[in-house]
Amino acid sequence: MASNILVIGGGANGLACAFRLAKAGARVTLVEAAEQVGGGARTVEFAPGFRASGLAHLLQGFDARAAKEMRLERHGFQTSAPLATILPGETPLTIAASGELSGAAPEVTEEWDALTARLNRHARRLAPFRQLPPPRVKGRNDWMSLAPTALGLGRAGRRDLRDLMRLLLTNAADVAEDDLSDPRLQGLLAFEATLGAWAGPRSPGTLLLELNRRAMGAPRLPKGGMGALAGAMRRAVEAAGVTLRTGTRAERLVIEGDRARGAVLSTGEVLAADQVVSALCPRTTLLGLAGAAALDTGIVRRATAMPFRGGAAKLHLAIEGDPGFGPGVDLGARIVLAPSVDHVERAFNPVKYGEATDAPVMEITCPTAHDPSLAPEGHHVLSIIAQFVPHAPKDPAAARARFLAGIKARLEEAAPGIGARIRHEELLMPSDIEARYGLTGGSWHHGDFAVERMLFLRPFHEAARYAAPLPGLWLASAGSHPGGGVTGTAGWNAAGQILRAA
Repeated sequence: MASNILVIGGGANGLACAFRLAKAGARVTLVEAAEQVGGGARTVEFAPGFRASGLAHLLQGFDARAAKEMRLERHGFQTSAPLATILPGETPLTIAASGELSGAAPEVTEEWDALTARLNRHARRLAPFRQLPPPRVKGRNDWMSLAPTALGLGRAGRRDLRDLMRLLLTNAADVAEDDLSDPRLQGLLAFEATLGAWAGPRSPGTLLLELNRRAMGAPRLPKGGMGALAGAMRRAVEAAGVTLRTGTRAERLVIEGDRARGAVLSTGEVLAADQVVSALCPRTTLLGLAGAAALDTGIVRRATAMPFRGGAAKLHLAIEGDPGFGPGVDLGARIVLAPSVDHVERAFNPVKYGEATDAPVMEITCPTAHDPSLAPEGHHVLSIIAQFVPHAPKDPAAARARFLAGIKARLEEAAPGIGARIRHEELLMPSDIEARYGLTGGSWHHGDFAVERMLFLRPFHEAARYAAPLPGLWLASAGSHPGGGVTGTAGWNAAGQILRAA
């Protein structure tokens, strides 16, 4: 493939896309506005001597095809074993990465095992769809490519298939409360089903979000933090011959003859290209880089109407000594503070009215339990994803103070005395996430992640096959199929479509 291709955005999707195209023989240049590639997977120093994964802090569902072809292990990338999940309490509950529950009464364990087996069975059947490019509505060959996966669903049996169809539009709260009796396990399911979404557990369709999460496999913590993945991917794309231009922003596309022909960079340079791939969010790409004048009115309307509602914040804490979660809580595990379904639902309710909750739910990791070099000796780092807080609260200062106070109060309940051991803190509200990482609305998934905007429906029909509604332009971000997470799949699939079209 003799072609000159420009890739805009150096997150996991942009890197995966650039690598695949370069290996196929294209001349690829990747431009990234930040000084380092990796996007939300970069490792950052948030206080002197304290480092953490800047945004995403766990790796879940990274594309096996990209990992294999990029030979990431040869480039120094390693992950720990999948993380267990701990639910603190008088008697902590521990859920192994394989799903086994310990610390609960026998009848509670039996309930959990039955529901886990049921959800995992359905998730395995949905998993292959994540790697498939969306079919053309009238394309017989593309629909035929779905046949093996569709037949796999057909072999599920009438009862199992009926159960899956029912669950796809069910809310997570109903399943949690119907099948589980322990409030903490109910809360865990509710939390996971809404993590990164603009939805509460009683919102329709949230059980599908949980199935999608399970289809991605168990979360892992990369050795050296998420920045280690970014570093390995950078070495892989450089070895493949990709030209990297960091600290360089693409300001706008060059459009000639109703076709994308390159981009004008922040340096003032015009970089010509036969094809342009954007790993930025669809709205930024279409309305910002291309501009409304280059698009049909209907496309402008669709791009404008796309919801980008980030409700999750990221908090980094520097702790002197042990965080103090108490006996039975392994700092190397993933700690979830979501005591019940109602806690998660009540945390979501205020954001609908432009306010932050004062009782957030959260996921906590302690990266220094795996890599002590991330903090000075005798100290720890806590990396926390907390929900919910709006991107544009009515009173930003008050919302920040209320939300941070709520996080600390919840932490104090789980780890008494931790407040006195906090030496530094950095809270990234959704607006901060947008400013630092270019995620419109602070949306981690480059657009709302909901039933009507998942899988083959992302970002919208006219752009669902990675080809933008502007010749020469391609979309390769988490705003496209299969959606959010540091997976590289959208970028890998987009590269495949570009190669097919060549």
